[in-house]
Amino acid sequence: MIPLRAGVLLCGLAACATKGQVRLLEGELRAMRIETARRDSARAAALVAVIGLQQRIMDSLVVGREALRTLDVRMQSDNTEVQRQLLQVQELTGQSQRRLSELKGQFDQRVEQTAAAGLAAPPLSGRDSTAPAAAPVAAPTASADQMYQGARQQLTRGALGTARRGFQEFLRVYPSHPLVPEALNSVGESFAVERPDSAVAYYTMVVTSHGKSTAAPTALYKLGRLEEARNNSAGARASYERLVREYPHSDLIEVVRDRLKNLRP
Repeated sequence: MIPLRAGVLLCGLAACATKGQVRLLEGELRAMRIETARRDSARAAALVAVIGLQQRIMDSLVVGREALRTLDVRMQSDNTEVQRQLLQVQELTGQSQRRLSELKGQFDQRVEQTAAAGLAAPPLSGRDSTAPAAAPVAAPTASADQMYQGARQQLTRGALGTARRGFQEFLRVYPSHPLVPEALNSVGESFAVERPDSAVAYYTMVVTSHGKSTAAPTALYKLGRLEEARNNSAGARASYERLVREYPHSDLIEVVRDRLKNLRP
């Protein structure tokens, strides 16, 4: 009987020990669940913070790109306005130079008339006046740069006739020089007011014979302005559109596009 009671007692003790362990295990599981939930919550909060920071960075990048785009548009607009103002200054300067040239031409003409009305040249002394005069010594030919710069200075001063003769002499002496297209444009500029048809001929020569030079888009622009001055909107539009089509990287492209927008139909 004693061994049976001992076995029953041992089984009871074993059952009690198992329930205690179960309760302990359940407590540990609850603690683990609480800790896991706490850690998940912390990770979720950290993830939300990271996502928020990423969104702020993206927003900052978008704002920065918009600011750069606005700045680029503003700079392009400013550059276009500066180019337009420079062209206006050049046109006003050209008008002043042409007026000065007219006044200088009138003055030179009066000086020549006064000289022609003055005393005749004195007779030759010590030799027969009928003897042929010695041939003048030919002056040395100036360099290409000297001739071009000299004519350019005359054009800047408004001496259009003198400048024109200088450029034409340059073209005659140096027909293959790299500055030939620029010289042709300058001759056209000297004709622009008094003989616009001659100016058109020289500008057209630049576009036709020197289309790959940097002077070609300038010639097209001057052709367009000349046709505008003659109220030939179709001719001006043709020149401007050709410049935009064939020389899209020219410095004049934005100015020409503005002129096309404002051109009368």
